[in-house]
Amino acid sequence: MELCGATVRHWLKRFNARGPQGLEEDVRTGPPPTYSAEQRSTVIDAALTRPADLGLPFASWTLDRLVAHLTERGIAMRRSRISEILLREGPRWRHEETWFGERVDPEFARKRGRSSSSTPQHRPAAP
Repeated sequence: MELCGATVRHWLKRFNARGPQGLEEDVRTGPPPTYSAEQRSTVIDAALTRPADLGLPFASWTLDRLVAHLTERGIAMRRSRISEILLREGPRWRHEETWFGERVDPEFARKRGRSSSSTPQHRPAAP
């Protein structure tokens, strides 16, 4: 594995002390969050606002879109931190929308018509 001796000894000591759980990565707490309550509130407000209401050309948020939007507003924040804030504060991603976001036009299917002229129509069920 091309590891130095010190690294190997470190993991062996942890394994001997804790067993298999010693091979799992420890939680790293790191420094306390450096974002103010106002900045966290801005993240949540943006996530709860429809992008179209902000004049943006898409129907739903992604973490990358939130990062870009917040950066334009002067809040430089990583995707992971935005995700942590949203998980901790309560807003949830909407799973019922399609991968591309919600339909902008609710009558899209009717206006579109059949998707292919080569698709045969189903015969009505026998009575």
